[in-house]
Amino acid sequence: MAVTNLEAQQQVPKLVVCITVDQLRGDYIEYFYNTFGERGFKRLLNEGKVYSNIRFEFSNVDEASAFATLFTGSNPCFNGISSNNKYDFEREKEYSILYDPAYLGNYTRENYSPKALFSSTIGDELKIASKGRSDVYAIAPNPEAAILSAGHAANGVFWIDNTNGKWATTTYYKSVPWYVDRYNNGVESLPARLEKMVWTPSLSTMQFNAFPYVLDEIPFKYSFSEKERNCYPKLKTTPFVNKEVNRLAMQFLEYGGFGTRSCPDLLSITYYAGNYRENMNKEYSFEIQDTYYQLDKDIEQLLDAIDKKVGLSKTLVVFTGSGYYKSEEEYPQELDSYIAGGEFHPKRCVALLNMYLMALYGQQTNWVKGFYNNQIYLNRKAIEDAKLDLAEIQKKAAAFLKEFSGVQHVTTDYSLLFGDWNEGTAKFREGTHHIGRGDLIIELQPGWKINHDNPQEKVKFIRNNAVITPLIFLGSGIKPERIYREIKATEVAPTVTHILRIRPPNASRSLPLQELTVGDIQLTTSPK
Repeated sequence: MAVTNLEAQQQVPKLVVCITVDQLRGDYIEYFYNTFGERGFKRLLNEGKVYSNIRFEFSNVDEASAFATLFTGSNPCFNGISSNNKYDFEREKEYSILYDPAYLGNYTRENYSPKALFSSTIGDELKIASKGRSDVYAIAPNPEAAILSAGHAANGVFWIDNTNGKWATTTYYKSVPWYVDRYNNGVESLPARLEKMVWTPSLSTMQFNAFPYVLDEIPFKYSFSEKERNCYPKLKTTPFVNKEVNRLAMQFLEYGGFGTRSCPDLLSITYYAGNYRENMNKEYSFEIQDTYYQLDKDIEQLLDAIDKKVGLSKTLVVFTGSGYYKSEEEYPQELDSYIAGGEFHPKRCVALLNMYLMALYGQQTNWVKGFYNNQIYLNRKAIEDAKLDLAEIQKKAAAFLKEFSGVQHVTTDYSLLFGDWNEGTAKFREGTHHIGRGDLIIELQPGWKINHDNPQEKVKFIRNNAVITPLIFLGSGIKPERIYREIKATEVAPTVTHILRIRPPNASRSLPLQELTVGDIQLTTSPK
């Protein structure tokens, strides 16, 4: 056997910039392509190595679970981050999955840390390999994306506080660069400019013609005031948030010394490309088209700044999305009766299940704690005190729940723990962690609604569509190429670490993408 076609080894990049767009849709990039310039989305697509779609191996993907998967190279069953929030049934309160009262906030009253993340990230492994010499920072609209895209050992992470609009962090991280303090307290800060910010279409509505369903709508206009309730959460769902991310990123590129150290640095940047908060029920709108139009300009600005300060030839840019899209469906009344489905009422379900278990076991005990995130939690202390078999109760409860209208499937915690699962329930195992998981996981049929019987909460429709999510590698000597195959989200992190020549995150079980392995070789049989 002779080794032929041995490629020259790539140089390790001086800087890695991970650009993750929350709720990015590949089909929207295609629909709005004609409105883009040449140096944003088009530059990524024309000059990068482009994978058509990444796939998450679990359902109910959200911001936290997506970012944890992308940056650890592992699914929630290993990394521990299965959703944005968790619920404390004793206190009857919902918390961020990263809530940690042991750490104070800096420029925020919120308490966060990465301790709920059970595996290392790309940034953690870079810190270990460089013995702390590499700088690792993350900038994102929300704390979950910022913390999970950085990891445990990062120098610092920053997000926009929902109350004061400043760039916030947690005292878990020790580094708040002087230019972040200066920015927060200066005339360039978001609160100082807020009153002058008005969102109107960047182009005439005739040019936003990707959707024929909105051509009769009038142009939009939104302004923002700190006196308005949820001012900053609303602003974080507009194109302004991406410009705020870029403003801080420019400070890091200008003053942070990225790409000048003996070891590579990592800067993680998160953009937003979802619906406007007040428009979640509008699937097709001028607003979403304008969001992508402006995001194209923001990507162009960032890439140009990286090229000018560090050089794209010395930088690895990793661009992708979070694999989900959030919306709130509303059907016209005259069509509602034609759409298959119904309403699933968790409170009624919990009450009936509790009555069933009381009838079975003959005690006036609350056997069920409640329903949260499509999971039912049993009262394990009561079950233990009664010396009952938890696995048997889970099995009987699952059989009972399967009879409810609209229930597609029910699986139990015991089944997932001890291997009694199959291809149909693999997504439940991959998408949950045994610590904090409910006793029963319910999957509803598409078209059904979850009605929590709360007048202040909208009814949630069940839709299980896949979201096209491209993955692009640009710079660092990577040759342009279009690759028309689907890859797993868990393959992103080990590919990045392979290019950096460091170990993959400790829970990652996927191999690097074959098109980006250094020194790829081809074996041929030599003639005798």
